[in-house]
Amino acid sequence: MKGVILAGGLGSRLRPLTSVTNKHLLPVYDKPMIYYPIECLVNAGIKEILIVTGGEHAGDFLKLLKNGKELGVNHLEYAYQEGEGGIADALRLAEDFADGDKICVILGDNIIEKNIRKAAGEFFTQKSGAKVLLKEVEDPQRFGVVALDENQKVIDIIEKPADPPSNLAVTGIYFYDADVFDMCNSLEPSARGELEITDVNNFYLKRGDLSYEILEGWWTDAGTFESLHRASKYVAESGANHAD
Repeated sequence: MKGVILAGGLGSRLRPLTSVTNKHLLPVYDKPMIYYPIECLVNAGIKEILIVTGGEHAGDFLKLLKNGKELGVNHLEYAYQEGEGGIADALRLAEDFADGDKICVILGDNIIEKNIRKAAGEFFTQKSGAKVLLKEVEDPQRFGVVALDENQKVIDIIEKPADPPSNLAVTGIYFYDADVFDMCNSLEPSARGELEITDVNNFYLKRGDLSYEILEGWWTDAGTFESLHRASKYVAESGANHAD
């Protein structure tokens, strides 16, 4: 299985910090933000990684990470996303890198306490489809949220619902088979002009091969000043080796 980290975007909610650097290069406690998703993949045994980035600071990733060897990466590639086309648009750039393999996709500002080894192992043996990692949150209106039936089976995923059907948010960690690229290429832009990853996940749900797991430990994004501070606080309190 290969890993894809999506680290593009303008980081507009973190200006003026992102006027001089990419959001994913900002510090989270004692390390650059991008280190955390890389370590998450490496800890799960995924050591072939593609970073999709964009904007005028894209070259800084190469300056910081080089070939990734210092972080335990066996093979590191980079891809450049032009414009702001959404998560699924960025993911399309990974098709050649994936080369028919299953992939684990992580949004570059997602930071977790535990690890995804169990989920990665289970998806490796899953015959086809996708797997999403869920987490209970206090503000589900900010996320893609799952609706469950009486048997705890996912029946729908709703993006940023005004009236959430549950408090289980879809985290920015996804597992996909090679069909994901056909799905991304068939999407129509949403009302906000982006190709939505929730639409991809709902494709798999309708097809009948979307699985899920509830993430253990804390999870946060780091795309706002509040969540960036929260992420640093969580990492500091849990100790340097938070991914074990």
